[in-house]
Amino acid sequence: MPTGCPAPAWPRIPRRPGVLSSACLALLLASPMAHAATGSLDLTGSLAGVAAVTLFVLAYALVMGEEKLQMRKSKPVLVAAGLIWALIGWVYVQAGMPEESEHAFRETLLEFTELMLFLLVAMTYINALEERRVFDALRAWMVHKGFSYRQLFWLTGGLAFVISPVADNLTTAMLMCAVVIKVAEGDRHFINLACINIVVAANAGGAFSPFGDITTLMVWQAGMVAFYEFFALLVPSLVNFLIPAVMMSLFVGNRTPEGIEEAVELKRGARRIIALFLLTVATAVACHSLLHLPPVLGMMTGLGYLQFFGYYLRRSLPRSLARKRARYTRLGDDKKLAQLGSVVPFDVFNRVARAEWDTLLFFYGVVMCVGGLGFMGYLGLLSEALYGGLDATWANIVLGLVSAVIDNIPVMFAVLTMQPEMSHGHWLLITLTAGVGGSLLSIGSAAGVALMGQARGYYTFAGHLRWTPVIALGYAASIATHLWLNAGSFRVFG
Repeated sequence: MPTGCPAPAWPRIPRRPGVLSSACLALLLASPMAHAATGSLDLTGSLAGVAAVTLFVLAYALVMGEEKLQMRKSKPVLVAAGLIWALIGWVYVQAGMPEESEHAFRETLLEFTELMLFLLVAMTYINALEERRVFDALRAWMVHKGFSYRQLFWLTGGLAFVISPVADNLTTAMLMCAVVIKVAEGDRHFINLACINIVVAANAGGAFSPFGDITTLMVWQAGMVAFYEFFALLVPSLVNFLIPAVMMSLFVGNRTPEGIEEAVELKRGARRIIALFLLTVATAVACHSLLHLPPVLGMMTGLGYLQFFGYYLRRSLPRSLARKRARYTRLGDDKKLAQLGSVVPFDVFNRVARAEWDTLLFFYGVVMCVGGLGFMGYLGLLSEALYGGLDATWANIVLGLVSAVIDNIPVMFAVLTMQPEMSHGHWLLITLTAGVGGSLLSIGSAAGVALMGQARGYYTFAGHLRWTPVIALGYAASIATHLWLNAGSFRVFG
């Protein structure tokens, strides 16, 4: 893409005939979010442009050192974003074109706002399910079953792959890691292998669902891939998970840890909140597919569902406590009677407050930094170097490898902002590689970074690195599977 030229129009996803169930998902015509285009001034060779790139590199170096520095990753990118756009504003004011830079900033901010509200609702539901002890109950069931280490290895990996498309890869990985730590009795070798398996499985599972990862959500909201079309990546994602899992499982002992009993009772309304979450997802899909409106509208409507249900839980709490108190008194269960005194009403806004704000603010900083660099003209140069100098297939494979070092969020945002001319199969390919490429290193994904903190001393960068060749084999096999199974999509543009 030549620097200074306007970005090409977003390709529309064609209508496809089919049965009613397919039509409800197939009509996801692009309702594109605004992206900051390249500005009128080419700043790639200017002092302001060099300063902006230097700021971004320094900020990202601090992000990559988050674990060692004990500094939240949002701090450096927030400052870098402000300074980059300040440089842009100053240059455009000097050139007498302040309106252009203001318009570009507002467009980039609008894109972040849509994604942030979408993620905020999803995080609120996940926190609500956690507060209602849904995840505690799942963990307790797995623990008291007395699975062997090998069974636990496959169960936690398999559940990470299955749950992450709905609950996101970070939450899923942390849940499965909690199970492993609880039952592994400090077995360093097993915990390290199980955590690697969980990270790979959670990232692979998140790659074939718009709700599995921020990057897949970005691709869906941008209209590049329709909701149902993500499932074309199911088999490649499964291959990505299974190949390293099979090889690692050969090194897992088959002994059985001592059983640990933990009784967990779901809090009132837990199952209904699960149903409301599924209804919220359906509402978001329907808004995008049937009404051609951004899916964030459906997610915010779903937050309203949860608010109404929270209101019902609060109003009906006294009656519920009275019934339970009478039952426990009749049964003589003094322990549960005492627990009733600590019951607090369900509060939706408390769940909102517990969202992962550091992640959301980091996302803001990355989006604004990359948007600013794109407005300066750097993404046009990158697009020309990657997609002009390389075949789109190899360019997407390389970007997947890059996401193992640099977080996949800026990688995917850069691709969406560059808008290279690619077939539908190539958009699926970059979705796959950006999603699973982060599994190659422990620092390559949010799931890996979180587990290094959660299983500190057991799951380490070096421990993960020893298995990188095996994970790379799964990465290559998943790409080959996609190129083979979905070969027809590489011949259709838009």
